Parts: sequence; C-alpha cells; structure tokens
Amino acid sequence: QERVAQWSRFEASYKYHTPQNPFTDVELSAMFIHDATADTVRVCGFYDGDDTFRVRFMPTKQGRWRYVTTSGVAELNGKRGEIECTAPAAGEHGMVQVGPDQSFCYADGLRYDPVGTTSYAWIHASEARQQLTLQSLGKAGFNKLRFCVFPNNSVNELPSLYPFKLLSSQKDSTGHTRYVWDYSRFDPKFFQHLEKCIDELKQIGVEADLILFTPYDEGRWGFDRMTQEANMRYLKYVVSRLASFSNLWWSMANEWDLVKAKTLDDWLCMSRYVHEADPYHHLLSIHGGTATYINYALPYFTHASIQDQGPLYNKEGAATVRNIIHKPIIFDEVCYEGDHSARWAQLTGQEMLQRMWTGLMAGTYVTHGECFTVGKDHYTGYSFLATGGEFQGTSPSRVRFMRDILASLPYAPRLADRSWDGLTASAGPDTWLVYFGADAPKQWKFSLPAKNDHFSRLKGGERFTVDVIDTWNQTVKHLPDVYTVEPAPAKRMVDKDGRRVALPGKPNILLRIQRLK
Repeated sequence: QERVAQWSRFEASYKYHTPQNPFTDVELSAMFIHDATADTVRVCGFYDGDDTFRVRFMPTKQGRWRYVTTSGVAELNGKRGEIECTAPAAGEHGMVQVGPDQSFCYADGLRYDPVGTTSYAWIHASEARQQLTLQSLGKAGFNKLRFCVFPNNSVNELPSLYPFKLLSSQKDSTGHTRYVWDYSRFDPKFFQHLEKCIDELKQIGVEADLILFTPYDEGRWGFDRMTQEANMRYLKYVVSRLASFSNLWWSMANEWDLVKAKTLDDWLCMSRYVHEADPYHHLLSIHGGTATYINYALPYFTHASIQDQGPLYNKEGAATVRNIIHKPIIFDEVCYEGDHSARWAQLTGQEMLQRMWTGLMAGTYVTHGECFTVGKDHYTGYSFLATGGEFQGTSPSRVRFMRDILASLPYAPRLADRSWDGLTASAGPDTWLVYFGADAPKQWKFSLPAKNDHFSRLKGGERFTVDVIDTWNQTVKHLPDVYTVEPAPAKRMVDKDGRRVALPGKPNILLRIQRLK
C-alpha cells in the first residue's frame, strides 16, 4: 500500500516489450475504486518508452483506493494494488473548477481569481530561458500561464524536442527544412519535458492552460494539418499522460478558426472527446480569432476563452458578454503591452492594467500579454509572448498588488446594478468597488446603487468607509470619514450631507467601500 496525498499523483509502471507499435497496438487501463464510497475512476495507460507502460491516478477523495489493470496483453492485465489517500499537502487546494455565479474555485472551495499571462513557446526555449520564465512568473505573481504544446513558426529558435518520432528532414528548393513524422509514434522525452514544465508551474502556484492546437505552424512542421485520425491519436495520448496533473487546464486551440485544415465539426468532436476522456473533467475551453465566438453553451466547454478587446473598452461591454454566456468569462487576449509595429501589441502598461481591472469589475477575467521586440515587424525569443524570459513591460509588476486587492474581497466582483450603473461593482453584502480607469477625477460624490447584485438592497441609514487605492502606484489610503446614506432618485443611495470623496486626480484609481456593521 502506498500513501498518496489528496490531489497529488500516483503512478504505477509495468515493463513489457512488444515487437508491435507500443503506442497504438497495446491497450492499457486501470480502474480505481474507493473503499468507503465505491466511487470509480477509470484511467487510460500510456507507453513511456524503454519498454515501460504507465497508469496515473489523481485521488480526489481521502481514504483507501483499490485498483486493477485491464489489457489485452496478459503481462499487463489484472495487476492489482491499493493506495491510501491522505490529507492534501500544505497549500494544495486541488483542481480549479467552475465556482458559483460564473466564477472559479479550487476543489476544496477556495475562490480562485485567474490573473494570467501568455507565452506560446516557452517550453521550446533553452533550459536557462525556461528557468528565467518561471522566476519572472513567480516574481510578478501570475497564477495562470497559457502556452502551446506545438512550436511556433514565428520564433527564431528551433526546438530540441518534438512530440512525434522524426523519420526524416531535408531542405527543399527554397531552403526551408521539410519534416516527415511518424504520427503513430510519440517522443516520450518531449512529453517528459512538458510534464516537468507543468510541475514546475505547480511549484510556484501557476495553473497550466495548455493549448493543444494552433495555426502558427504554417506548414513548417505540419502539426497544423494532421489528419483527424492523427489528431485523435494525439489527444488520446495527451489526456492519458496529463489528466492526473492537478494544475492543468485544456485549451483546445488558440485561434481555432485560423486552422484551415480543421472544420468546426472537427473542433466540436475533439472538444467532446477530451471532455469525455478526461476522468477528472479539468477546465476546458477553446480560443478563437478576434471577436470569433463559438457556442460556449455546449456542455463540454466549462468557460469562455475569448479574444476580443472591444468589450473591455468599458465595463458594460464585458458585463454584456457575461450576461449572454452564462459561464465564467476569460478574455484571454485583449491586445498586448508592447512595441510591435502591428496594432495588436501597442498597449502601454497602464492600458494593459486598465483592461484587466475593467474586466474584473464586470465579473469577468482578463489575461495579460506582453510583446516587446528586438527587430522590426517581427517578434523573436526576446518577446515574452513568444518564448518567455524576463518581462520588459510595466504592467507585470502591478499584478501581485492586484491579486492582494482581490484576495481582500469576500466575493469576486461583478456589477452591482448591471445595465444601470457601469461604475460600481459589488464584492459581497458589505463591499463595493468603484473604478475610474483612465479617468482622473479629483472628487467623487458618494453615491451607490440601492441594488447590490444578488445581496440585500440598501435601504438608507447604512454607514460606510472608503479606501482610495492607486492600482498603478500600488498604494492604499484609508479615509477617516464615515458616510451615511439616504435614498435618492433613480434608486440611488447618497451621503445624507451630500459630501464628496477627495481623489488624487490620477488615472487607475479604485475605491473600496465597506459598510460598517
């Protein structure tokens, strides 16, 4: 019997040599049964090279689990064992899942507010650069990273490992290298490295939002135009290897509509397969090109992963998307802080931060992005968006402060009186937020909507204090005044003496308003 902490990873390995293709011609699975509840989890095994087959299991309940393997190969069939699932390790909260009211939470119920960024090909960079990426993420305080399995043709550095067995490569008449792969045989070393990267993200508290397909191959390697049979074989192998990782999210694609070799039906079929094949049902979504919305109401999509900066020009736009898609909303691409000649990477650090706060106020979430270049009209390994490394922009250093403010709130924010008040968010029965974004007022008349989202309405006579938070300079100033409200027209509550709150006349100001008990 082996002791395994809740939400960690148990692995059983078996040696077997076959003259056939071990990736496709040998089936292996295991059934795990919980003694007390009879809960049953079936996991698929996989071949990991060196005549080694493995099955992995993430125990979601404490107590004893028994397991038995099933295989058409006698040497792998009927292997039995048991594990004792103990209390989770310190700081372990389990998988992130959909929480109440279009939010996220960990498996133990702790609220999770995604504040993420993107680095498409960081796992394909040098080891030194990968370690620098991890240091940068940890220092800034991001808690989610979007990245790709496949390499990116826009990156100058060639990967040292690839997902499939390479049969041959040669230069064509144009000088470009053309590759021939055996799509029925995987390279275990590539996936072992991918797993190492996911585990290293886990160690610094970062969720791995893994992008399974992209259009960024552009024919260089051919991974963007595999047959559907090869696609499905790849997905089976990836899910079998990675589903037991607690900090994993599935992103079916980045800009799915730009992958011309796949149809919408292909995408829906593959999304459904990953959802059904994953015994733990990790978070799963798909990302489209700018303002390309798929049917996120489908049951296998747990949340919306959207590329569209338009709704972030004001809080009402983001809230409208939330009101239409009744699932958690992540605007995973809203342009980038950077100096690229293309229009999608010219935000200032303040603009990037403002879009992130604007989304939060509306009850949605916004992913940061950065693309600073070292050459004209292209991005290279020196861009964080491409291969990670160090952040060059000014917004990442404000992320940890943002997360501290979010952690101080009893509930995730959302507009207090949607469609009627685009300035004020509710963060619980006794907490409100007012965010001015790019505006820089010098005063604000104390006024709240009577409606407080789904919490009890204000009736008058309530007393409040105000904290003035500078989200850019990362300061919090508690004001000594106490404001007592009375009803006003248009279902508002204003200070009974008509007082105003003095503001610093700077952009990026957030008010945290709390009711005195």
